[in-house]
Amino acid sequence: MKLNNQYYLLRHGEARSNKIRIFSSYPEKFHNPLTNYGKNQIEKLAQKFKKEKIDLIFSSDLLRTKQTAEIVAKQLKLKINFDRRLREINFGAFNNQAEDGWVCFFENEKEKYTKRPKNGENFRDVRKRSLEFLKFINGKYKNKKILIVSHGGNLFELYGIIKNLKEDERVKSRAKLLFKKGELRKP
Repeated sequence: MKLNNQYYLLRHGEARSNKIRIFSSYPEKFHNPLTNYGKNQIEKLAQKFKKEKIDLIFSSDLLRTKQTAEIVAKQLKLKINFDRRLREINFGAFNNQAEDGWVCFFENEKEKYTKRPKNGENFRDVRKRSLEFLKFINGKYKNKKILIVSHGGNLFELYGIIKNLKEDERVKSRAKLLFKKGELRKP
């Protein structure tokens, strides 16, 4: 895909769920705000955005990404565009459960692309909605600097789309390509 804009990918800051090691997707089943550490992470990072001259901000509508986007938007005096396609992978039956349950559900990384938990998604599903989102904004805007605030799995797939990485490449390089909490990348 030819990119018509410059994209900045930002994973939300540390959230309560990260601290207590619980997976949280939509629908959010508990109050899951950024921690004080997470807020500080993003406030420091938001200062750097001023020089980048960001034109638009798109964000997942889950609380931790909303708060992250709000901190940046306040610094840049921009409106946030919330989009459901940027939500965390749907953990289905593992939503609001300890991380190790979902992790143990898969025998290997490749299964995360082919196997779905009950009422949940796999990474092919996430890639499909991420691609749909990227095609939409890439077609609607030209020569803009666009910040996308989302979650680890979604950003991993967006990064893979932008870098034109095949599924096998993403599976093989998953550990080094995953976004850390509060990490910004300009692919």
